[in-house]
Amino acid sequence: MSHTQTKQHDESTLDADKILEKFDRESVVRQPQNAYLRHFITLFAVFYSLFHLYTTYKPMPELLYRATHVAVGIALVFLIYPTHKKQRRDAVAWYDWVLVALSFVSLGYLFKEYNALATVRGGIANNADIVMSIITIALVMEAARRVMGLILPTLAAIFLIFPFISHLNFMPRVLATRPFDLNDIFGHMFITTEGLYSSAVGASVSFIFLFILFGAFLNKSGMGQLFNDLALALAGHKQGGPAKVAVVASGFMGSINGSAVGNVVGTGVFTIPMMKRVGYSPNFAGAVEASASVGGQILPPIMGASAFIMAETTGISYGTIALAALFPALLYYLGVIAQVHFRAGKDNLKGIPKADLPRVKEVLKERGHLMIPIFALVYFLANNLPISYAAFYTIGIAIVVSQFRKSTRMTFKDIFDALEDGARQSLSVMAACAVIGVVIGSLSLTSAATELIGSITGTGEGMLFLTLFLTMIASMILGMGLPSIPAYIITATIAAPALANIGIPTLVAHLFVFYFGLFANITPPVALASFAGAGIAGGHPMRTGWQSLKLSMAGFIVPFMFVYNPAMLFIDVTGLPMNATEFPAPPLLDMLSITVTSIIGIIALSAAVEGYFKAGLSGIGRIILAGGALMLIVPETMTDIIGLVIVGTVLVINMKRVPFKLLNKVTTL
Repeated sequence: MSHTQTKQHDESTLDADKILEKFDRESVVRQPQNAYLRHFITLFAVFYSLFHLYTTYKPMPELLYRATHVAVGIALVFLIYPTHKKQRRDAVAWYDWVLVALSFVSLGYLFKEYNALATVRGGIANNADIVMSIITIALVMEAARRVMGLILPTLAAIFLIFPFISHLNFMPRVLATRPFDLNDIFGHMFITTEGLYSSAVGASVSFIFLFILFGAFLNKSGMGQLFNDLALALAGHKQGGPAKVAVVASGFMGSINGSAVGNVVGTGVFTIPMMKRVGYSPNFAGAVEASASVGGQILPPIMGASAFIMAETTGISYGTIALAALFPALLYYLGVIAQVHFRAGKDNLKGIPKADLPRVKEVLKERGHLMIPIFALVYFLANNLPISYAAFYTIGIAIVVSQFRKSTRMTFKDIFDALEDGARQSLSVMAACAVIGVVIGSLSLTSAATELIGSITGTGEGMLFLTLFLTMIASMILGMGLPSIPAYIITATIAAPALANIGIPTLVAHLFVFYFGLFANITPPVALASFAGAGIAGGHPMRTGWQSLKLSMAGFIVPFMFVYNPAMLFIDVTGLPMNATEFPAPPLLDMLSITVTSIIGIIALSAAVEGYFKAGLSGIGRIILAGGALMLIVPETMTDIIGLVIVGTVLVINMKRVPFKLLNKVTTL
């Protein structure tokens, strides 16, 4: 790399870092000047990772295990994250050392009192428990605020206040409860596994951390380079190729890393300039990257680790969830790629010359072996190996496999760096899961969840579509500004039971709320992934957000499709009990029918949105084509036939217009 290229690369990296800090709160970190302090924080982070690897095989009592995960994690947060963006980042403030000490005091107290809690006191809180509970909750709230901003801590604070006021006269009758005292509330939050150290933290410590660590090892071995090169080789030369490269590369990386904003910036610095060079507008280029990055978290096999949380939450096997999620995710990406393709056709945007692109064979020869850990992971999980063990083994396999080629070989320093990076990347999820524990604790203590579910289902009583629509809005509000994992956990806790309450099977309900909690990241007004894409592309944030919404239209339709026709999940959930954990396959003819009509419908809808289908579409033509597309998407035989006729007619008419369109271009030249 020349001096000029190196300088340009460094400048683009600095710009990306600034954009990431602007839209991703967890990227605002300290850079201590003191070498001893830097080494201390690094060793602390590496220890945190090694602790999780060790306890995979040497487990601790559940409460202590979860408390250690939280206490050490928030201590790291106070060392790494400044109090606010404008605070000095070259040192750790004295009061942060106090907060670190308090984190360990809280943990030490639980270790000291654990035997008494389990035997003598029988889980009954005393005054010391209340004091330590208040301190720990305050620490967790502050850690989450530093890493993620105010949205989630504010929501948790509202839920924490609820038990104190739920018995007062001004409360709505449906939410009224008996009075709760300090012992009830803070004891429930601190000395049980139903509050602060709830199942959300249990998922974080047991396997989410390990999968984040797995992603850190893959990144160190050069997995991102493999996805970029492979996408370039496969799609770079196609019509509008760079945008298709962005969709493919960002989809793969998004599935692994679980951070929409981080993925937008990480891959966007490479893909967005390419898109702009071939003629895509800045707003469109930023929106493509945002839509593809967010969609990665609905894409099996990893789904940003959400697939494993869903398995833990629902009791449904990972293999069933991955199979069910596959076709809807592919439909989503088909919709994004189709819009990209039609936009390129409308604006006559070409691809990159093949001579300037890597070859598939060369890419696979150089880095293809890096896919082995992912294949191994799928194999382990398909054979029902415990999730934590599967993650542990694949980390080891990633290290071994990286040694196959010099270009991917991980040194001891790379391994050390991956341990540190994994710990740092896990902190936002740890903090979010701990804060969500406050929400879960309040709901479990007061039974308010039952009333919230009743209010949603009661409003839409007897009207499935209205219930789905209200649940969609609730999920998007709950998911605003949150990464995919906490967004899923909180929507699964509050919104998914509303659907299960009206007879929608558990897996269908959880996938539905997962989609909409996730797509809050690209839905204005809080569209952080879209804003990050706009920052890199130099576009307008809100216009990029609305463009992202258009590109992601399939993601807003597909969940309704699989609620009304679960056959598209390739499992037969109809007529089975809501707590069923395994589902037989639906009839082959149903699967084939829904596959074909859904694909044609999504492509036709994308053409209608872009106003291009082999040739430009008039306003009336777009409306007619959109109607035909929606007919195909509705799961009925008659609507499918009508939709096929409409779409086929529009296509034939437009294909007949193409030669005349080309002739006009030639004569004008």
